[in-house]
Amino acid sequence: MTAVQAAQAVQAAQTAARQSHGFLSPTGVEIAFLLVGLVTLGAAVVTVTTRQLVHAALWLVVALGGLAVEYLLLTAEFIAWVQVLIYVGSVVVLLLFGLMLTKAPVGRSPDTDSANRPVALAVALAAAGALVWVVVDAFRTTWIDLDGAVQGSTEVTGSILFRHWVLPFEALSVLLLAALVGAIVLSRKKKEGER
Repeated sequence: MTAVQAAQAVQAAQTAARQSHGFLSPTGVEIAFLLVGLVTLGAAVVTVTTRQLVHAALWLVVALGGLAVEYLLLTAEFIAWVQVLIYVGSVVVLLLFGLMLTKAPVGRSPDTDSANRPVALAVALAAAGALVWVVVDAFRTTWIDLDGAVQGSTEVTGSILFRHWVLPFEALSVLLLAALVGAIVLSRKKKEGER
């Protein structure tokens, strides 16, 4: 068998594999992606519906960890580790420190309940609709260069981050710093009667 015949055999096997795999015959990675996505969605819903702040923060860890697993399944390892280090490792810890420093109630609190649930639901649905519309509109004409660097690699991610997203990234870091400083200021306020 010559090299040309071997290459043709490999190409024929790849074509047959592509044709046998269809929408109704998902691979193991696609099934895992769907299951992890459902768990992540469930954790996100519990995060915003629970009445206990500490439980909400812990469910947020599950939701953000699920996103990191989704990135791993999409072979974007660098983004997955950034997700774990920055969001799970920093943002949630900052949130928990803020809860602890402000002496927020651990259990249910009637002070945190509001009668504005219908308005909040309407705003949430409008924001979700706007987000879906923006994403669909943005990716309608976007094409991925299959001959270029792998999407999700450190080269592509660094290039996009430092070309287009530097200002929002830095604004987010300043916002998180302001939240931590605000939590410290609130925790240091003296109650009436204290010296």
